[in-house]
Amino acid sequence: MQEHRRGEQVRRFFAGVTEYVFQTRLGVVDPPLVDYISELLTRFLRSEDVYAVRSPRGQRLTQVADMLEEAMHRQGPAKRQLHRHIGDFTLFWTGVYPEVADRMQRTGGKDMLLDYRDQGKRNYLIASNIPVEREQAPSEVLQRLSDCFDICTYGLQEVRKAWEEEDGIAGPILLD
Repeated sequence: MQEHRRGEQVRRFFAGVTEYVFQTRLGVVDPPLVDYISELLTRFLRSEDVYAVRSPRGQRLTQVADMLEEAMHRQGPAKRQLHRHIGDFTLFWTGVYPEVADRMQRTGGKDMLLDYRDQGKRNYLIASNIPVEREQAPSEVLQRLSDCFDICTYGLQEVRKAWEEEDGIAGPILLD
């Protein structure tokens, strides 16, 4: 019960800070987009959600290049979900922790050849164009994430600054 309350407090915190930054500081008044971004922050507190994509052998895929390769083998809703995850993954790292995104791309792995911003835009667009019966994320929101990826990245950088000012911390810690 206490964990549920804590989770709800974190969700409300991210919802408030994200809404404040996007609407007040950036002038982005798009409740479905802002809600999506605050839910992304809440979801990605857990490292198992950041690195949720697995290979057919069960290995965690930590590089976008590997996720893209896996997406080529998926169909329908699973393909849409993976492209959405790639968009979320690249938005999270370039927006909240750009220093980590830069390091991830410089480590000599496959992602060294990728531009996370371009991949985020591209994968949200692909996900928005894959029809599904029941949608976790409406296609219109995914389309706007593709179109507004750069402003969302900047907005997430401002969200991070706002929570650092609020809490005096470097940001939420990813939970295992």
